Amino acid sequence: MCGIWAVFGSDGCLSGHLANAMKVAHRGPDAFRIENINGFTNCCFGFHRLAIMDQLHGMQPLRIRQFPFLWLCYNGEIYNHLTLRKQFGFDHQTEMDGEILLHLYNRFGAKKMASLLDGVFAFILLDTANRRVCVGRDTFGVRPLFRCLTDDGFLGVCSEAKGLTELSCSLEASASVAPFPPGHVEVFDLKPDGKVESIQMEAFHLCTQEPAHAAYDSVPALPSGFDEETVKSNIRTLFENAVRKRLMAQRRIGCLLSGGLDSSLVSATLMKLAKEEKLQYPLQTFSIGSEDSPDLLAARKVAAHIGSEHHEVNFSIEEGIQAVKDVIYHLETYDITTIRASVPMFLISKYIREKSDSVVIFSGEGSDELTQGYIYFHKAPDPAAAAAESVRLMEQLYMFDVLRCDRTTAAHGLELRVPFLDHRFTAYYLSLPEAMRVPKNGVEKFLLRDSFSGLNLLPDGILWRRKEAFSDGLTSLKKSWYTWLQEHVESLVSDDQLEKASHTFPHNPPPTKEAYYFRQIFEKFFPGQAKWLPHYWMPRWLNATDPSARTLPFYEPEKVE
Repeated sequence: MCGIWAVFGSDGCLSGHLANAMKVAHRGPDAFRIENINGFTNCCFGFHRLAIMDQLHGMQPLRIRQFPFLWLCYNGEIYNHLTLRKQFGFDHQTEMDGEILLHLYNRFGAKKMASLLDGVFAFILLDTANRRVCVGRDTFGVRPLFRCLTDDGFLGVCSEAKGLTELSCSLEASASVAPFPPGHVEVFDLKPDGKVESIQMEAFHLCTQEPAHAAYDSVPALPSGFDEETVKSNIRTLFENAVRKRLMAQRRIGCLLSGGLDSSLVSATLMKLAKEEKLQYPLQTFSIGSEDSPDLLAARKVAAHIGSEHHEVNFSIEEGIQAVKDVIYHLETYDITTIRASVPMFLISKYIREKSDSVVIFSGEGSDELTQGYIYFHKAPDPAAAAAESVRLMEQLYMFDVLRCDRTTAAHGLELRVPFLDHRFTAYYLSLPEAMRVPKNGVEKFLLRDSFSGLNLLPDGILWRRKEAFSDGLTSLKKSWYTWLQEHVESLVSDDQLEKASHTFPHNPPPTKEAYYFRQIFEKFFPGQAKWLPHYWMPRWLNATDPSARTLPFYEPEKVE
């Protein structure tokens, strides 16, 4: 996890650039560099480093002797870099996983390079020999990336929008800052004056497709067929492989543990593999909640079962409310459920940074979208509709859950890893017959749960525990976190303001006082940028007016025994 920033064709002074580049300093607390490219007018890179691999040679822009004409800034982890290095006979100069991008680009070009990367990434690559600038982002947008491109050819790229918004305001030509689309690469022609022209924008991978790098994967071809036992065995194999490859780190690994199915599966599998790989430290798990929260009780039970070094963070309503403004600043969104769930994740990340030495943090994001885990999937009209909704959610992860998990951890200099979003695992799961993936016997994610049944990996009460949204489960069943928030903002937003919301905020008008309050804070930090969010996250098929599962008429909480 790092912060990357670059501008091409800017007439601004270096000190002005520095101020903008420093806005993503939290993403890389270990080192910083800003560098102009000699002989290339107005080309400037900025890099904030969190050292995970090759702490000696890992500064960026990355250059190597073989290709002195290539300059690379990237944020991410490439889990198959050693495999690709061996497969194609590349001679590496460093131990950096990102060096593989230079070799792949030089041999295959930008699009094929990106398609062969098994990992999460955002990159900016300057090819001075061919006067090209290449920008790309991983399939699900696990690593964030924004770009600003003007009609007259100025290009700005940054991990977070805040590194570009003030820069774009100072430009003579109109400039809009927007998320770079996940799963795409864009190639620009670099003009003599440092300006650019986009000449290629292509998708290199879709989540429903087997990734190109699968041909070189350490897991061989899986048994074919859709009989139940074969499918469940393949799910276990691919998931365990997804966790194993993410053990690649030279910093301490920990895991978020809410006590829900997804984080519990990740924690239990991580503990199992940590023992096999003989990690030299005990695995730490981290939970947050109020004293009587169902999540805290469930996480405690999982930690005891798997034998992790467990940490509990007390969540107080007052501390949560105070954190809202900082959370919105880091998230760069006003989405209701994203903010609610981000507050506790922000606070637990702060605890991890201050009270532990774990830096690489595993989590369970992506599972609900992939395996139809949201409670509203029970109301899908048919399996085809449920399957289509699952793909829609996967394609929009970068605006919601993936945005939340990256920004809340990056705000405190942590790197998050999400094995449920492994390319091979997601492609396989989405290839299964639609009827296999729907809720069964009144239980969502039935197939995933059943795949790990009878293994004693988790207690049965956890394996079959019903879905509880993170922002709901961290507080008491008697009164949810979102209810406390709504009570807090009741006096801060007037009835008249809410009545005129569609006039004040024509794009995505806030439907509640809570949403209005979030929007006010967002507009203060990022005025005029509401279109970063095309729509609020909301359950389908129910005419829901609130994203919380606890507001749904058929919600039935389960007690953790």
